[in-house]
Amino acid sequence: MNRFGNSYPKTIAVFRALQLGDLLCTVPTFRALRKAFPRSKITLIGLPWAKAFTERFHNYLDDFIAFPGYPGLRESTPQLKSIPIFLKSVQEKKFHAAIQLHGSGSLTNPIVHLFGAQVTAGFFLPHEYCPDPYRFMPYPRSEHEIWRHLRLMEFLGISLQSDTLEFPIFQKDKRDFSAIKEMRYIQKGEYICIHPGAQLNTRRWLIERFATVADTLADTGLKIILTGSENEIRLTEGVKTTMRTPAINLAGRTSLGTLAILLKNARLLICNDTGVSHIGAALGVPSIVIATGSDPSRWAPLDRKRHRVVHYPISCRPCSYLVCPIGHPCAAGVSTKTVISQAKKLLQKDLHAKKI
Repeated sequence: MNRFGNSYPKTIAVFRALQLGDLLCTVPTFRALRKAFPRSKITLIGLPWAKAFTERFHNYLDDFIAFPGYPGLRESTPQLKSIPIFLKSVQEKKFHAAIQLHGSGSLTNPIVHLFGAQVTAGFFLPHEYCPDPYRFMPYPRSEHEIWRHLRLMEFLGISLQSDTLEFPIFQKDKRDFSAIKEMRYIQKGEYICIHPGAQLNTRRWLIERFATVADTLADTGLKIILTGSENEIRLTEGVKTTMRTPAINLAGRTSLGTLAILLKNARLLICNDTGVSHIGAALGVPSIVIATGSDPSRWAPLDRKRHRVVHYPISCRPCSYLVCPIGHPCAAGVSTKTVISQAKKLLQKDLHAKKI
């Protein structure tokens, strides 16, 4: 029997107001919840952008409520006037269960408690507020982000399905991808995707080193496609203008779905440790993930054969700064030689697999 009791929770709220990579790492948990409660209405409470995520993962998530932020949570600027309205609307839903999947619970457990669900579950830190000792487990700091939440499912008595990621692609994504004129004459497997961006500067490798890697791999005959968000156009243009070989810059011109198709058809992805790395892992795209300010033991893809993680050991990881105050040694310590070597090994391995 699971820890939600004898009654079947007809409605479940899941709180995780974070970014793309964070939510993708929680997909195995959503999968387990759906398998355990196939008739439940599962609602994601997250940042406004995640409405599109809920629609893409409609097999696991039925509804979405936008979270207006909260003082102390860094993911978004809190809309203070909207918080009472938000809480009132959530309480009116009268959820049977609410699950806190947003960090250790120091700030988020009181928020989830205010949802007014019949039962709540999640993580807590020793000597801090724990809404329900029966349904809240100590926060597993040492676990990978994927397994951290699967451990909670185990604790709650919910059977696990798998730890694999996934990323659904729809017909609309395919239609939109066919409209990208630069890709009409480039075949699957003829190009490498380079993604130099990340939300924080401290999570980005150096522009000139991305350019050097891209040039070296372009010499093998593969085309170079630069990807990024609209906010990263200047960054990708910086890589392109630093390169000596031509590249196609698609930053700001792809939706999440068309980006997924672009990655799926690539021979290789080279990126920072950011949301794109998790899309690549979900789609099985061979990748080089450069971890600078992030913690690779927590965020790196689980399959270390298909996905190679490159990082420079440093004691101040994970970094909490927007801009590094000591010269960004975690980025400077990752050489182009290392990245190129790992990339060529993956390309050779992929070529060998195709021949077999």
